Amino acid sequence: MTTADTPPMSTPISMVVEQFSTFRSDGQFIPFSVGKDTIIFPGYDGGAEWGGKADQIQQTITHGIRFASDPDTRISEMPGFGDIITPEQITQVSAYVASLSGKVQDASLIEPGAKVFAENCVACHGANAKGNREFGAPDLTDAIWLYGSGEAAIAAQVRAPKHGVMPAWIDRLGETKVKELAVYVHSLGGGE
Repeated sequence: MTTADTPPMSTPISMVVEQFSTFRSDGQFIPFSVGKDTIIFPGYDGGAEWGGKADQIQQTITHGIRFASDPDTRISEMPGFGDIITPEQITQVSAYVASLSGKVQDASLIEPGAKVFAENCVACHGANAKGNREFGAPDLTDAIWLYGSGEAAIAAQVRAPKHGVMPAWIDRLGETKVKELAVYVHSLGGGE
């Protein structure tokens, strides 16, 4: 679906966005807050792991991510590697992954980290670490880090990953507003 495929809007985009004004979205890549509703716009705040085309964004908004109440929700869960690889290997792979989008503290860890990555991570994130949208594995080469960037944050995610939840919005907003929101999110520039 493209913006050209979308039927004329029954309400202005601003009204859809206004409905979200009671929720938190303090800009790009802000971690979730405890006790406060948070909106992560797919393709803008991260979350484009499932695709950045308007129809893919619409699917994500409609059914959510790891939302137990919707049988069509998108599901992916990175396993915790704390019991699979050694702490030294976690340090190495974290340095390698950090090197893909920034600086590392100890460059000597990059080469062994690449080996750990090749042995444990390429099945989901790909040999180029660009991710795999078929099952929601994020791109590790960009600057989008939902749970913190840097080697320590990456190591924590490798050891015992956090798995966020995005609710399904279809029942709350209705089909027309979900489509309008998908077009709006796509227009923010994170989409394809």
